[in-house]
Amino acid sequence: MSVDNTASPPTSLAARIDALPATRPLWIFISLLALGGFFELFDLFETGYISSGLVADHIFHVGQAGLLGISDQAAFASVTFLGLFVGASLLAPFADRYGRRLTFIFALGWYGFFSLLMAFQQSSEGILLCRFLVGIGLGVELVTIDTYLAEWTPTRLRSKAFAFAFFVQFLSVPAVALLSWWLIPQQWLGLAGWRWVIIIGALCSLIIWLIRRQLPESPRWLMEKNQVHAAHLIMMDMEKRCGAPINTALPLPSSQRKARGKFRDIWSPKWRKRTVMLMVMNFFQAIGFFGFGNWLPTLLSGKGASLSHSLGYAFLITLAYPLGSLLCTLYADKFENKWQIVGASLMTVVCGTGFALTQQPWMMIVCGFLITYSNAWLTYSYHAYQTEIFPTAIRARAVGFCYSFSRLSTALSSILIGVILTSAGSRAVVLFIVFSMLMVVLSVAICGPTTRGKDLEDI
Repeated sequence: MSVDNTASPPTSLAARIDALPATRPLWIFISLLALGGFFELFDLFETGYISSGLVADHIFHVGQAGLLGISDQAAFASVTFLGLFVGASLLAPFADRYGRRLTFIFALGWYGFFSLLMAFQQSSEGILLCRFLVGIGLGVELVTIDTYLAEWTPTRLRSKAFAFAFFVQFLSVPAVALLSWWLIPQQWLGLAGWRWVIIIGALCSLIIWLIRRQLPESPRWLMEKNQVHAAHLIMMDMEKRCGAPINTALPLPSSQRKARGKFRDIWSPKWRKRTVMLMVMNFFQAIGFFGFGNWLPTLLSGKGASLSHSLGYAFLITLAYPLGSLLCTLYADKFENKWQIVGASLMTVVCGTGFALTQQPWMMIVCGFLITYSNAWLTYSYHAYQTEIFPTAIRARAVGFCYSFSRLSTALSSILIGVILTSAGSRAVVLFIVFSMLMVVLSVAICGPTTRGKDLEDI
């Protein structure tokens, strides 16, 4: 594609990013970011699928308390999200200090290494320790990808870019379901099938680590650090690749004094309400998302499906994650993200109630598919939303802190759902999920600001 150098190019960095055309190179760039997220979600969702293999291999034990005083399966889910909590809350701020690119390269290599190490553990203690360390890397990576994507995407494409990125990432969910369905009952080269599920994800994530090393730093972050010339060179390269008018003049720095973002900044009067709103939203949305996603085979078994049928039904239902995200690209940029979060949560409430009440296999699949679709819709909209409502200097810090509450709630609810399932059955679990999504609706509808069509610096 030829570059039109005769047009009058924009001068500010934000305007230059907004002027990038939606050409193939830009979508390839977005896809490279999303590929790292593919294997993060692969690693995250395998939690609910490989537990049966760990039980069959006599590493996890059913009906007795394990290392943390709870069942091994519950502990496995709990330490995963405790690791995510530590990574998102304590280490994600490194992305504000050291840069988006360096942080996500480090995080991707970290969780890929410890995931591979976990595949060769022989004890539940070794599995749980490695899983906790994997969770730390995942917590850092997920926050950094969101921050990086928001800062590189033109305003008009921001929600659509998130929806497309999650289409790529959510392809991992049916992938891990299918691999688990196929591999877990088998044994290859003396290794149980659950180990191969982990090995495949870990090796592929390390391959993506090599590819990702070529990605450029966020120019918004560079400008925040007063590295104007570096931001300008990166921006010129992207303009050239995307076929946008190239501006040879240095971008205009902000007239405001650059200050290093601190934790206390997210509690300033300007950002405090948004911080609390996102804390509440993240705490409850995670119960709805992971409560259904991670416990889906168990919930189906609790409603009378056999193990093989429940895994097969789960695979069909999980197809809604990528398909839903792909469908969402058609309308993602046409509505406020705030109201998309509310609409998706209400859809989970309605379909979750139907899932709780039905006993028919075809209705379980339909309701489960629609719940999964609403979860995919909710995911891209709130991931885009929470990166939009904080300034660049504190974006990763604020999003990481608020997002960590989703990890904390999932660590706690993994135990709580196990208790509810045992004492009250699968219907009570789904009703608990429905209540949680109603809390998401209330928090965002009442307290959330609007963002559609606004530049990151203006929200």
